[in-house]
Amino acid sequence: MVIYPKAKTVSRHTTFQKSFMLLLGVKRSLSFVGLLSFSTAATLLMPHPLAVQAQTPPPPSEQSPENDDLRPLSQDGSLLSVQGGQRLMQEAGEAASAQNYDLAVQKLQQARQVFNQLSNFYQDLGASFAGIDLRIADDQRQQAISTAQLRDEATYQLALVHRAQNKPELSVPLLIQIVRSQNPTRELGKKAYEQLYELGFVNSPYPRNSDASAPAP
Repeated sequence: MVIYPKAKTVSRHTTFQKSFMLLLGVKRSLSFVGLLSFSTAATLLMPHPLAVQAQTPPPPSEQSPENDDLRPLSQDGSLLSVQGGQRLMQEAGEAASAQNYDLAVQKLQQARQVFNQLSNFYQDLGASFAGIDLRIADDQRQQAISTAQLRDEATYQLALVHRAQNKPELSVPLLIQIVRSQNPTRELGKKAYEQLYELGFVNSPYPRNSDASAPAP
């Protein structure tokens, strides 16, 4: 009777067990790799916090202050503005150069009206803020002065155009308004009075010459 050793049976069982454990380990490894791949893919699909922060628009207070240029009366096409009045004066100058005095008169009258309205509006606003906000009140007062200066310049140009039309009777009231508004000591007021003297409306020149102001012997 031949007795076979039991080592081979144990060896087969051990080999199967090792193979099964190895296969189980491979499955677990595959499962772990799959889970890892899924987690990695999910992580890649999720938005990065910094990317979200970079795409978030800044709050309105931190944006560029270019919205001020979108204010309607700040645009060049607006009529009730300093730019609108200056544009009318430029068009009047071009018309006067072409000897189209009627068009020049029309443009200057419109410019004078625009500047006069602006000056009155700024003066009213300055008076409203007096005693409430001195900064705003002073700003409106300065705006009223500067637009009144532009109004007087448009008035002076209008008087010159009327004189070119041989209509001095229309120039005199405008020139007197300028002298009253500017004061004879200021440049524009002095020029307006000189026009009155050249037209013969006044007899005494200003400023007087040193010889004319000296007493007679």
